[in-house]
Amino acid sequence: MNTMEKMGTESCKETERPKLLLIDGMAVLFRAFFATSVHGRFMRNAEGTPTNAVQGFLGHALSAQSIFRPTHIAVCWDMGAYTFRNDLYEGYKANRPEPPEEMKPQFDMGRESAYLLGWKSFGMNGVEADDLIGSLTTRWKDEADIMVVSGDRDLLQLLASGVQIAFMKKGHTVFDMYTDERFREEYGFEPGQFVDLKAFMGDSSDGYPGVKGIGPKTATGLILEYGSVEGVLQHLDDLKPAVRKKITEQLDMLHLSRELAEIDCHVVFDADLDELEVPEYGSDTAQALEAEGYPTAAKRLLNLFPVSGEQEEWPFG
Repeated sequence: MNTMEKMGTESCKETERPKLLLIDGMAVLFRAFFATSVHGRFMRNAEGTPTNAVQGFLGHALSAQSIFRPTHIAVCWDMGAYTFRNDLYEGYKANRPEPPEEMKPQFDMGRESAYLLGWKSFGMNGVEADDLIGSLTTRWKDEADIMVVSGDRDLLQLLASGVQIAFMKKGHTVFDMYTDERFREEYGFEPGQFVDLKAFMGDSSDGYPGVKGIGPKTATGLILEYGSVEGVLQHLDDLKPAVRKKITEQLDMLHLSRELAEIDCHVVFDADLDELEVPEYGSDTAQALEAEGYPTAAKRLLNLFPVSGEQEEWPFG
């Protein structure tokens, strides 16, 4: 390589944008739990505590890292069922069943397992992981290309140039990838307008109704025609009588549903992007996982990120 080529290569390295992988910790943890518990495969540590959710979480996260090759990584966590949205609406997520007993001890274990890998974690009482992901994305989307791994479609509203979402689909390695371009092709409007769509449709999984009687087709048509909740309200006289009646009779719930659907992208947190740099793994990392009762995750770590001359020296039990 001549001097000019070398300078060009170094210049590219200097200007290459960081690649930030954000993982929706609780979404991955729950998915991992139910994917294995349906067959009664709880896996247990030496104390008899189930570990299937944690080991599945680590497997998903490590696979995502191996596929997307980020330079930076962080995990965002829900820190309890009660959030500021419950203050807005008592029925918010009230329809969700109590977590299975085998799942409960794995909440703290999941958060602790991220530290074993050297990953930065974010979690705040009263704030959902979605809001943390939204705030981190808003803070760093001009500095880094961002990939979000989750199963929560509410996050579609965060899509933008340089921000993608990978929805878990099958196993540890199959993802349904969304870009802002794909969103526009499918919905016909901008990702930020997804909040207005949900304001009309509601969200049965989150327990708020939107405008009862208005389904996805009608809601999509309203957004395509008028752009937003406010746009629709400014043209009430242009709507079909039946649709206008439903909206005017449920106006308070329409506004409330929009507030519940919107991700808060202004959560204040103390962190620099440099703190999220991807760590180097060694046999000591695998040993730490093994010591905590996560042998399957330890094996996956060394399979995906082998350490030359070390991976064969560590015997797994």
